[in-house]
Amino acid sequence: MSHASETETALRATILMEALPYIQKYHNKIVVIKYGGSAMLNEERKRQVMGDIALLHLVGIRVVVVHGGGPEISELLGRLGKPSEFINGLRVTDRETAEVVQMVLAGKINKGLVALMETFGRHAIGLSGLDGQMIEAKVLDPALGFVGEITRVDAAPVLAVLENGYIPIISTIGGDSSGNVYNINADTAAARLAAALGAESLISLSDIPGLLRDVSDEDSLIPRVRADEVPRLIEEGILSGGMIPKVDCCVEAIRGGVRRVFILDGRVPHSILIEVLSDAGIGTMFF
Repeated sequence: MSHASETETALRATILMEALPYIQKYHNKIVVIKYGGSAMLNEERKRQVMGDIALLHLVGIRVVVVHGGGPEISELLGRLGKPSEFINGLRVTDRETAEVVQMVLAGKINKGLVALMETFGRHAIGLSGLDGQMIEAKVLDPALGFVGEITRVDAAPVLAVLENGYIPIISTIGGDSSGNVYNINADTAAARLAAALGAESLISLSDIPGLLRDVSDEDSLIPRVRADEVPRLIEEGILSGGMIPKVDCCVEAIRGGVRRVFILDGRVPHSILIEVLSDAGIGTMFF
């Protein structure tokens, strides 16, 4: 055996040993992963994310995946000749758009992720917020149409899937007692579900490295933020625009009892494993 390969082997062993306390810490705990952004559009990256989740499941972590799919909804609407319109980052959703949202999220994307997970030898079950009345909602704002404000979350269907050893993969649509289907913001749904599940952690994959002190400088990452510091960060202008609702969801999850919430860069290969199973921590952690 060459010296180089011995070094390589030793490094691998070191990495595995470094992961051990984290595997012990998270064993049998629930970790919710909110999966969205460009990490969903690149096939290679999608495979990496699902592989990371398969590994976490294999070492005894109870992983729950909550996904969006905005870009794919926009693409199908475009093919149908329907322009996408947004108000404050939320998609204006008439009845026809709501049907497309249901088709893309609960159908194409959800079942595609389930099928991909099976290629790693892990069994997944695809659910939507409609299943078992998991996510109940009402109209958030009449101007937005069928965009839902969550009124109630019932974690029982997810817990039933976890109890049987499957990975739940959940699309973020909700319903009401009249049979209406609502488009639900994935960050909001993940935060509420993580709280209802009593999750140890919520990990939100994004297209940014985390919370930046200066948005034009990716080296200005803020690694740790206490939930009560958020109003000050908004006041100072460090938090602005589309980051405010995303961070609000992180804070809501912490207040709901989730111990730690991470915003991670989904563009970085294996960012989930680096964050969960190593000392390296690469995103922003809210606590």
